[in-house]
Amino acid sequence: MSSSPESTPGRSPAAVTVIGLGPMGRALAGAFVDAGVRTTVWNRTPGRDRELVERGAIGAASAAEAVAASPLTVVSLVNYDATDAVLRQDAVTAALKGRTLVNLTADTPDRARDTGRWAGEHGIRYLDGAVMTPTPTIGTPHAVLLLSGDEELYGENRDVLGALGGTHTHLGEDIGRAAAYDIALLDVFWTSMTGYMHALALARAEGVSPRELAPFAQGIGAILPALFQETAEDIEDGGYSGEGNPLTSAVSTMAHVVHAAEAHGIDTGVMRAAEGLARRTVALGHGADGFSRIAEVLTRR
Repeated sequence: MSSSPESTPGRSPAAVTVIGLGPMGRALAGAFVDAGVRTTVWNRTPGRDRELVERGAIGAASAAEAVAASPLTVVSLVNYDATDAVLRQDAVTAALKGRTLVNLTADTPDRARDTGRWAGEHGIRYLDGAVMTPTPTIGTPHAVLLLSGDEELYGENRDVLGALGGTHTHLGEDIGRAAAYDIALLDVFWTSMTGYMHALALARAEGVSPRELAPFAQGIGAILPALFQETAEDIEDGGYSGEGNPLTSAVSTMAHVVHAAEAHGIDTGVMRAAEGLARRTVALGHGADGFSRIAEVLTRR
């Protein structure tokens, strides 16, 4: 994928509008400016565009004015309640008609599909997406963006979006697919980080400092990529293999963590939730299966 947004002879220079200038929005707009894209910016809170304007961006007086300035608008707000409050104003909706809207705001797949339907009803060309890496990666090779929606529309805007750097993956025509990946991967991240916070608290209670534990925690993290792939294949194949580490063994080790933490008065809600899922799965007759069986049990109605 080309990362150059430069225009070709006979075509207008690339132009983009960025709505929302929180940390991620500022990073997105900054990457467009640095790549030489004509960038118009707008934020609900006045003054946040000052640094970007000094760097070459164009500050708009209103959201409708900002949208009208470019064929492509990129939105990055806190959630879809915020995007609805901005984009579904009559003047903004009218200005978007016939233009392309790329929504990089995080929310649920259902909200993404609802916005896609709204866009279609108002003649707005719509792509939904998610940024999977932190703000310092934007505009660098380390950025990771997911996009879903009309493939031809994605292709038309790929070069300009390439200014954001890194890897862009188009996940398919279903407008909610990028959000589905996003929430699943956020699930991995936040449950993992919560587990790590609990581990640091437990270690500190036993006289082990966070810095002392960190290298060994990284060792645990290093085994996860292969385990993620192996477990995914096991679930898709329906094997749920417990060879080497059956659920009954896993429950025993979880209980050790719970008892040690409670002895120090540390909240054990996180580990008790994990232990409870494992015990419920064992009670359903899957004690000899692997931890992967829990995914199947979670989806039972």
